[in-house]
Amino acid sequence: MCKNIFFNIQNNLKMMKNNQKLSVLFWHRKSKADEMGSAPIMCRITIDTSEVEFSIGKKIPAKYWNTKTKRVYGCPEAKLFNSRINQIETDLERHFLKLQFEYDHITPFMVRNVYKGLSANHKPGEAQATKESKSYTLLELTDQYVQNFSEMVHKGIRSAETLRQWKATRNKLAEFIEFVYKSADLDLDQIDYSFATKFYKYLTIEREKVIGEAAAKKQIKNTKQLLSIAESKNLIDKNPIQKFRCGGDETDVAPLEYEQVYLLWNKKLTILRLEEVRDVFILQCFTGFAFQDVYSLSESHIVHVGRSGEKWIVKERGKTGVTEMVPIMPIVEEIIAKYKNHDCRKVFGHLIPVNSNSKYNAYLKEIAVICGIRRELNTHLARHTFADMMLNVFEFSLEEVSKMLGHKTIRTTQRYAKIKKNRISRTWENVKSKVFDKNGKLINLSL
Repeated sequence: MCKNIFFNIQNNLKMMKNNQKLSVLFWHRKSKADEMGSAPIMCRITIDTSEVEFSIGKKIPAKYWNTKTKRVYGCPEAKLFNSRINQIETDLERHFLKLQFEYDHITPFMVRNVYKGLSANHKPGEAQATKESKSYTLLELTDQYVQNFSEMVHKGIRSAETLRQWKATRNKLAEFIEFVYKSADLDLDQIDYSFATKFYKYLTIEREKVIGEAAAKKQIKNTKQLLSIAESKNLIDKNPIQKFRCGGDETDVAPLEYEQVYLLWNKKLTILRLEEVRDVFILQCFTGFAFQDVYSLSESHIVHVGRSGEKWIVKERGKTGVTEMVPIMPIVEEIIAKYKNHDCRKVFGHLIPVNSNSKYNAYLKEIAVICGIRRELNTHLARHTFADMMLNVFEFSLEEVSKMLGHKTIRTTQRYAKIKKNRISRTWENVKSKVFDKNGKLINLSL
């Protein structure tokens, strides 16, 4: 039944205002080789019959370029260069997808412009922002970032909880600089790779109140992000701690089973505040939106897609700015309609009533007890549950689930959703008769 309901949605997943196709090709421009024999790696963007090219800012000798795979091989920096190429390809596809919601016709120049941080219709020769020349210290840079983030929280496009975490990072950096460098601040050009190792040691061993390994690496990850911003602004030549590994052991978050989601939705709740929280949680389970994104949902995020005008929710993730998009399923439409006369809509312009994060999670604990679900319900669990249901119940592809979640890479999506045995079993039932006859004999497919 689910397949029938969402068949058209799945087919139209990539339909926006137009049906243009994007092609991204990387190639080695040997004709521009320098005295050392290194030539630039180029990126070609093609839409329909129009194309544009630009250099990705990397040079290699011809012997390290694989013309079949369009990737670097055989040199020490091959992994780094290929990672850069993959990221560019992902970013271009993301920008193209977003432009499809905004324009009836897209040119390769528009995609290149937005990728380079310009307006889509920027013309060559137009004035651009000048590079910053002011020298910053680490805490000055951090304070500026926190201030900008605070303004975005005030406008409702970033999470107050994430802001609290950034302020905590700022305080820990100040503690660390005082403890190790005996200084109130540190110039950016004084930071080298050892900064990360020393910061990690301070947080996990030397600090009066030490924190766990995962929490410590999160602080270094935040610092790495700050230094990447400094690099992008030309305040430093390169991020000195870029190669410090911040990824800890990945822990799997077991999603709710479909039956548990069904139980939650159909449970009669007599307390209004719990009913509202349950509705928000179910909406998350069928949209995959994180707390801050579902909190800021408004009618402006509902768009009509494709020739049939299907209603979708499209918005940028508060955490990353990446566009996430999901079809409005019947259960989501029912929840949205339920609150059309609620104060959350009339007074505040929000689609649904959402409490503060702390109250929301506290009420979810009550709901879990009432429904007999023996595990902790929280906002992030709903996102994992969405990914699991889309992949294993509705049978969307991993690539489609990734787009709906607003992930930058498939690798991130793979941490959210894993193919289950029952899906493999259904696929096997569909294909085994094509390969084996009734007696289990292998069929000659060439006949």
